[in-house]
Amino acid sequence: MSQSLDLSQFPDLPPEVVKAFAAQKAALDAAQFEAKVERAARQHEQAVVAEKEAFITELKALIEKLEGQVQDYRRTKFGPKSEKLDPAQLELALEDLETAIAETQAQIAAVEDRIAASEPDTEKRKPRACRKARALPESLPRALRVVEPESIACPCGCGDMVKIGEDRTERLDYIPARYQVIVTIRPKYACPKGRAGVVQAKAPAHLLEGSWPTEALLAQIAVSKHSEHMPLNRQAMVMARHGVPID
Repeated sequence: MSQSLDLSQFPDLPPEVVKAFAAQKAALDAAQFEAKVERAARQHEQAVVAEKEAFITELKALIEKLEGQVQDYRRTKFGPKSEKLDPAQLELALEDLETAIAETQAQIAAVEDRIAASEPDTEKRKPRACRKARALPESLPRALRVVEPESIACPCGCGDMVKIGEDRTERLDYIPARYQVIVTIRPKYACPKGRAGVVQAKAPAHLLEGSWPTEALLAQIAVSKHSEHMPLNRQAMVMARHGVPID
């Protein structure tokens, strides 16, 4: 860039020429500043457009991936080959596909959130409502724990202090699930003189005869699989951490 002309080198110039030169220089500086602002705005707009195009490309790829996974799931479940597969293998394959579909849907939701966050219309968004004070549900059971001072003896020697109030705080606790073994004992009774047969109660009916899980455990497995979308292989891993040998 060429250097600006220094008028101090020309002390004999008329005042009109100096004023005209100063006005031209101010106009030139203003035009250069506007050009810089316009160039910066154009670069920012290009960057925003490029970012949105990248998001859209990623979203299209994830949607195509999801459509392919859904087609694989339908083909595996309803296709002719599904009738030839072992039921256990079919169930495991469907669980893997369900897990993959859920992960892809989560990725799509994350990309959509990033697209929404990049929108510049922050002025048009509604103001966030004031957050209400947190309160735990009243239906939850409460376990009271009173923390008393080490001593309530009054320093003046008048006796024990009297209670004038209390501070109460609530925290959410969790009792981990545990497994237990139900041992069913059916005593046998017989006549001490051997004149009659043996008396014993009938074995209680089970949903799955000769199997370890009780009805409560089977219900938990079904709820975890269908409501919480937790495949059976992951449930087996959780049980293994608790020392339960369930395949």
